Amino acid sequence: MLPKEEHEELYYQLALTLVPGIGAKTGRALLEHYGAATTIFKAPLKELMRTDGVSELRVKGFRNDDVLKKAEHELNFILKNGITALYHGHGYPARLGNCSDAPLVLYYKGNADIEAAKVVAVVGTRKNTDYGHKLCEELVEGLQLLENVLVVSGLALGIDAIAHKKCMALGIPTVGVLGHGLDRIYPYNHKELAEQMVENGGLLTEFFSETLPDRTNFPMRNRIVAGLSDVTVVVESQVSGGALITAHMASGYNREVAAFPGRVNDSRSAGCNELIRTNIAGMITKAEDLVEMMNWSKAGRQKAVQKQLFINLSPEEQKVVDALNGKDSVHADELFYNTGLANSQLAATLLQLEMQGVIKSLPGKLYRMY
Repeated sequence: MLPKEEHEELYYQLALTLVPGIGAKTGRALLEHYGAATTIFKAPLKELMRTDGVSELRVKGFRNDDVLKKAEHELNFILKNGITALYHGHGYPARLGNCSDAPLVLYYKGNADIEAAKVVAVVGTRKNTDYGHKLCEELVEGLQLLENVLVVSGLALGIDAIAHKKCMALGIPTVGVLGHGLDRIYPYNHKELAEQMVENGGLLTEFFSETLPDRTNFPMRNRIVAGLSDVTVVVESQVSGGALITAHMASGYNREVAAFPGRVNDSRSAGCNELIRTNIAGMITKAEDLVEMMNWSKAGRQKAVQKQLFINLSPEEQKVVDALNGKDSVHADELFYNTGLANSQLAATLLQLEMQGVIKSLPGKLYRMY
C-alpha cells in the first residue's frame, strides 16, 4: 500500500502521459515548472496555458474524465501486480533521463539494478546463424567477470533471447525491454524465460497494460534499450532492422557502439560491417575487446589512478579526485553535492581533469577515474 501522497502523485503521473497532445517534452517542461504531476493537474487551466506547447485545445485534456479513468485503471493494475512505476524524482534511470525523447514513466517488474555501474545492451537479428549464436554466448560469458554489470535487450527472437538465456544460465542480471504492456509476453514462447528474468533481472516497458505488440512500438522500445545502456553491442544484423535502429539511436545519445564483424557476403553480418565501416561502431571480436573499449579493466584503472598522483592538482581538482577514487562511477549531481563546488566551477574542473587524462566522462553524466 502506497502512502497517500505517493499514491496521488503516481495517479497524476500516469494521467500526464495520457493527456492528448502533451508529449514527453512538454510533460517534462511542466514537471520542471510545477515540481509534481499533482500540482500540474490542480493548477488553473489559464496558468497551464503559459507553458510552451500547451494550447487552449490541449489544456482541456487535464480535465478529461476519460484520461483520469484510464489512469485510475492503470494504477490499480500496477498495485495489484507488484509493478514499480519509475518517474521524475522516483527511481527514474539517470542514463535514460538524459535522453531528450525518453518517456515520462516506465513500468518495471524485477529485482535487477537498472542503474548498475556497467550496462551493456546486446542486440541483433531475429534470424541468427550458428556464428552469431556462438559469438553472443561467448560475449555474455566474458561479461560475467565484471562487477556490477547488467545486460539489456529486447526479449525478441534470435540474438536477444540468446543473450537473456545465457545470462540466466550464468546468474548475470538481465532486463528485457518490451514493446507492449506488462500484462502479456511477446513472443508467447518466451513466457517462461520472462518469468525467470523477473526473478533474476526484470521486465521494463513504457506501455500501459492492454497495449498490443504493434509494429510501431518496437522502434520506441529500441530507444529505451539504447538509452539505458553505456554501450550497445550488435552481434549479428542485416543492413536494416531493429538492431541497426538501436545502434544509431545509441550513437545519437553519444553512447558507445560495438559490433562483431562478419563475412562480406553474409547478409546477416552486413549491418555490423556497415556500422564498423562508417565508424559508428568499434569492432570487437571478443568480450575482452569490449572491456578494453569501455576502459573497464581493473588493472588499467589502477595504473591510471597511480598516474594521476604525479600531477599537481588544484584544491578543486583534488576534491573531485577524492570523490571519484575507489568508485566505479559517480554522477555529476553527486559530485556537485560531495565537492561543494558551484556548477560552473565543477564543470570547468571536470573538463580540466579530463584533458589531463585523470578522469573519464561516461554517458549519462557519469564520471570515473581514467
